[in-house]
Amino acid sequence: MTESTKLATRTLGDQGPSVSALGLGCMGMSYAYGTPDDGESIRTLREAVDRGVTFFDTADVYGYDHNEELVGRALKNAVRAP
Repeated sequence: MTESTKLATRTLGDQGPSVSALGLGCMGMSYAYGTPDDGESIRTLREAVDRGVTFFDTADVYGYDHNEELVGRALKNAVRAP
């Protein structure tokens, strides 16, 4: 990603981490929209990181922990603090 296409960031709270202003909602990767496809979800998550996304919206109720485990596997070693 070039500097000119870098995603804007936002700071969460007064002293929180800085994350991309554009996030990726992950609910559909484990819950609610048909049969989950872990391979496709992992490719999507990694592509999002390649495009500068650092904010991922997930919850333990999406697939009863499956969603957070999936996101963790996909992003292991992928997202680095600035």
